[in-house]
Amino acid sequence: MGGQSLHIDIAIIGGGIAGLWTLNQLRARGYSAVLFEQEALGSYQTIGSQGMIHGGVKYALAGAWGGDSQAISSMPATWRRCLAGQGKVDLRGCEVLSEDFFLWSSASLQSRLSSLLASKLLNTEVRKVAAADYPAALQSARFRGQVYRLPDLVLHVPSLVDTLASRCRDAIFSIDWRQASLRREGRRAVLSLPQCTLMPEQLLLTAGAGNEALIAGLGSTEPAMQRRPLQQVLVRHEFEAPFFGHCMGSSASPRLTISSHRDRTGRPVWYLGGDLSTGAAEAAPAELIARARRELADLLPWLDFGTCQWATIRLDRAEPRQQGLLKPDRAFLGRLDGLDNARAAWPTKLTLAPDLADEVERQLDADGILPHHPQELTLLAGADRPPRATPYWDTLFQ
Repeated sequence: MGGQSLHIDIAIIGGGIAGLWTLNQLRARGYSAVLFEQEALGSYQTIGSQGMIHGGVKYALAGAWGGDSQAISSMPATWRRCLAGQGKVDLRGCEVLSEDFFLWSSASLQSRLSSLLASKLLNTEVRKVAAADYPAALQSARFRGQVYRLPDLVLHVPSLVDTLASRCRDAIFSIDWRQASLRREGRRAVLSLPQCTLMPEQLLLTAGAGNEALIAGLGSTEPAMQRRPLQQVLVRHEFEAPFFGHCMGSSASPRLTISSHRDRTGRPVWYLGGDLSTGAAEAAPAELIARARRELADLLPWLDFGTCQWATIRLDRAEPRQQGLLKPDRAFLGRLDGLDNARAAWPTKLTLAPDLADEVERQLDADGILPHHPQELTLLAGADRPPRATPYWDTLFQ
């Protein structure tokens, strides 16, 4: 390992949305901060996201609109400020796929949807859509349901990763754990690299599911992590009009969630989630694809998708451990036991990345860890730079 020491304010391990957003926000605040990624920026959970920046309407429909759930309600406005260059992180240049999301129901469930929205969402920005303004996928004389417009953004995730990385290009490095290691020196964590030994005032672990091994490697047991597996369906087809929507089902959560994307050849791809995939993590891909076919035929029978190709992806949603493996409602940041300068973080979902970075700032301020060291990274000049992860719709349809 390198014999020289490099003192820095913040070292971040993990180049997904959590690490990239936090890196941008801390550097804008004046901290000297660097980020290390083992594979590609945005790998796994981030690149596998549908890109929805939502404000918690799904929680309201499920009857779980509590204090913690409401922490998410401000997120679309926060992201919009950043997209306009007016927030804590500059997202100007990031591609927005849709400025809103639709919630629709079948005729048999339209009264239930109306009563739910009236009782739980009266003061929100949810608005009923006139038939003339329905998205193309629902413009059919055979559609007899209702449609509402939600104030939820949808972002092109590869563009989001590229935008965040471009703002801090000089502070993002590849890390090869065959040549690098995290270790303890007393009650402090240090990072040994081939070029030098990095001595951070604070180490932040933002590696998603990879946090589990990093925490254990430092001899800590807390914070504990849980995995909630998910399997989603992708279908490449020939229906050109984009569609972003939740279909209301018989349960409180969406029966089907659809987001539209395009592969590198320009072919449209729908990403299918919701109840379709939530409980299907262990299903055989062919079984889940067959179910997805039936859902589209039942909910949108008037659409001609042309030639279709189908695939599934299985992802582990990594989160802080909850009693009964419940889904956490806000970002999490917690100390590693036995260490004074290390914390692990999980945003729990893409939309909560700003909430996580704000929590990092709050805890740093509370501990009196302010910008101190210069952003002098000459010792890391020879390190490799990680690429950006390739979207699944460009790797699954070869």
